[in-house]
Amino acid sequence: MTRKQKRLSIIAGLGVVLAIAAGLILMALRDQIVFFYSPSEIMEKGVAPGEAIRIGGLVVDGSWVRDGENNTFVVTDGATEMTAHYVGILPDLFREGQGVVAEGSVRADGTFEATNVLAKHDENYLPREVAGTLRDQGVWQGE
Repeated sequence: MTRKQKRLSIIAGLGVVLAIAAGLILMALRDQIVFFYSPSEIMEKGVAPGEAIRIGGLVVDGSWVRDGENNTFVVTDGATEMTAHYVGILPDLFREGQGVVAEGSVRADGTFEATNVLAKHDENYLPREVAGTLRDQGVWQGE
């Protein structure tokens, strides 16, 4: 082999190793790239209990039950509803009928155990992903 061929084979080998490493990283992160899942997506994917995820949707009117710092509410995307439990003080802007994104995990009984709850900023704000999912379900007709 000439020096030129040796250099090209080394560069090609490094390129292959780099491509394999990038592929492995993307495969490991493919489920974490999504900002949040709707209740329907969680049921379809069969998310494993205890796996850290985010759920997004609308809080169902009349579903919020507060007992001190224990909060229970139902999140919907129009097709599927999922009960969520959160221990702590909810944001001041948390209300029924409005958008919410909650971080946490699904319990073995199918309910969602939230560790952090994010409420919408004002009456004009709804996360783009939540709005798209709700618009596709025919629940929300906003902009």
